Amino acid sequence: MRFLFDIGHPAHVHFFRNTILNLQQDGHKVKITARSKEVTLKLLTLYNLKYENIGKNQKDLLKKAWGMFLTDYKLYEITKEFKPDILIGVHNPYVAQIAKLTGAKSIIFTDTENVKIASKLTYPFADTICTPACFREILNPEKHVKYNGYKEIAYLHPRYFTPDPSVLESLNLSRDDKFIVMRLISWKANHDIGLKGIKNEEEFIKELENYGHVFISSERKLNKKLEKYSLNIPPEKLHSLLAFANLYIGEGGTTAVETAILGTPAIHIESNSKGQATGNFSGNFIELRDKYNLLYFYPEEKLALGKAKEILENKNSKADWKKKQEILLKDKIDVTAWMTDFVERYPESFYEYRGLNNI
Repeated sequence: MRFLFDIGHPAHVHFFRNTILNLQQDGHKVKITARSKEVTLKLLTLYNLKYENIGKNQKDLLKKAWGMFLTDYKLYEITKEFKPDILIGVHNPYVAQIAKLTGAKSIIFTDTENVKIASKLTYPFADTICTPACFREILNPEKHVKYNGYKEIAYLHPRYFTPDPSVLESLNLSRDDKFIVMRLISWKANHDIGLKGIKNEEEFIKELENYGHVFISSERKLNKKLEKYSLNIPPEKLHSLLAFANLYIGEGGTTAVETAILGTPAIHIESNSKGQATGNFSGNFIELRDKYNLLYFYPEEKLALGKAKEILENKNSKADWKKKQEILLKDKIDVTAWMTDFVERYPESFYEYRGLNNI
């Protein structure tokens, strides 16, 4: 079979790369298209995944609209030439629309509920939508398939990932040093419209520094007072750093879930226009908090800081989180193995797995 994967975010490189390798090893033809966002293209090069660059993510709405037209056109031309049987992406309108135009099938993965604009541009055109079993939004049952896992398990499962301790040496840290990783996002994505995160970064960091070193991974440009906290490591080392950290705290939702799966305490800070924590509307966040006690989420930093102090003052936190991680991984499937099987046997797999939607 012939598969086309369209990648628009660094996390999607991690999500798909093991499945892509499996498909190639099984003799399938795979084409990767990608857009330039943060370190997406660097990661593809690092993992020796050949790709075709079809543009970059735009920031303002008018440029996004024009950019979407150009990306659709480029992807259409590539699809007509490559002739894939299936196009695959994450909440990806380009994949769904171009597959419909060219007669190919589309498989869309998502774990984010109620993304209004992107969903309206994607779901009506998609053939199949795959989500974690904990996904809370009601989708068309004729298209929806659930799997018992999270997309982050596809690359952070122990079968595929082992933390590299050399990342500590590169930051002049020892195994005994306490440190906190903080994530700041750009708020430029479609799904970030109307959302807010940490308001006073400087005061927040000063409080955290009482408990260890603070490193900031940031999508947005840091002011001069925060530059000294900027994390300067190769992008592929971030997951190793999160695995050894004493705490992750910040605005990055994917990073929060990754950290929890790695067995490190994670706190997400984000509110909607009504001042509500966005985690209250995300199935994976709710499950990771209520069932596994691995992740917490708050609408603002004051509440988050209280929980952070509680975790950092507990000498047993890391050991406790590792036990919780073991329970989680026993409960969940190998998502990469599931994806590989699903796309290789599609559409037969669709009818088989759709019957398991009540898991």
